[in-house]
Amino acid sequence: MTDEKRTAGVLAGIVVADFGRILAAPYLTMMLADLGADVIKVERPGAGDDTRGWGPPFAGGQATYFQSVNRNKTSVALDLRSEEGQRYARELVRRSDIVVENFRPGTMAKFGLSYEEMRGINPGLIYCSLSAFGGGAGAELPGYDLLIQAAGGLMSITGDGEPTKTGVAVVDVLAGLHAAVGVLAALRHRESTGEGQLVEVNLLSSLLAGMVNQSTAYALADIVPSALGNRHPSIAPYEVFATADRPLAVAVGSDGQFVTLCRAIGAEHLADDPRFTDNTTRVAHVEALAAELGGILTTRSAADWAALLTPLGVPCGPVNDMAGAFALADSLGLRPRIPSETGLPPLVANPITLSRNPVRYVSAPPELGSGTDRIRAWLDETSAG
Repeated sequence: MTDEKRTAGVLAGIVVADFGRILAAPYLTMMLADLGADVIKVERPGAGDDTRGWGPPFAGGQATYFQSVNRNKTSVALDLRSEEGQRYARELVRRSDIVVENFRPGTMAKFGLSYEEMRGINPGLIYCSLSAFGGGAGAELPGYDLLIQAAGGLMSITGDGEPTKTGVAVVDVLAGLHAAVGVLAALRHRESTGEGQLVEVNLLSSLLAGMVNQSTAYALADIVPSALGNRHPSIAPYEVFATADRPLAVAVGSDGQFVTLCRAIGAEHLADDPRFTDNTTRVAHVEALAAELGGILTTRSAADWAALLTPLGVPCGPVNDMAGAFALADSLGLRPRIPSETGLPPLVANPITLSRNPVRYVSAPPELGSGTDRIRAWLDETSAG
């Protein structure tokens, strides 16, 4: 049932029934679609994924939020509350390799589409469920990314003073990526055994894992970290400094880099100062170090400092806005947008590069229900067979 214009990818031949919406699940299924899977996105008739209305901004009549995670998919409008919709959904699951859903736990069971029921008709099925707080005691708790950032501790270590969320729904993305790894691992298991399995990922656990050094500081040493603004709890200097024109990020990760920095900016005495001789002492005296460096860095522009320090191997650079970030990626030949030769909107490109099975860009984010007739006809033929 794959469109003729589609090109083969590493997941070519894999069919994904995508019951996901908002961000975490659609991000996962878009990654699978980019890698060649045939993703059929099931949406509510007349409404569709909630993010279709999450704007401004809009581009080409669609919310850019929806467009960010829904390319390379076919949209099918099915009313899962109806007998007909459930019949088509079950047939779709029977023919699929992977099911992805992020309804509140228990919702798919109400539609007759639970993992327990579906593995009975498709033993090789890989069934991925994403939730906010897991399927146990947290099953009834509603959750969006902001709530998880707050309840999961991320806001307590972000910003400078007042708890602050990140500028993007990073927990949803983390959960989607963790789920992608789980799904691919389950596919590998099925290759060798023929067995499907249930893959479960929740946003809270994904966040705790994704806070790596900060969460591990608590797990192993009972350290409750606090917000440090742009500073790092374990490395110095590793923060943003004012310059003559705009902020400059300086990320010194080794003693050698620190010595190079000091020599380059004419502050060799700082490298010999007993307060700053190694990373541990620099972290202990971070305020004094920041004052010393800050007084020097304000004398020249951010671009001047970057031009001086970068060739010496000192990681630094101006704080860019989104336009600057895209310009940087373009200047480095990273092609941050989907190539124009695809004929698709200039969406943000997939960051994965595969030398033998490159990611594919074959269709723009779909209009609601645009593939309903074709997919229903395919399912009717399958059912009749």
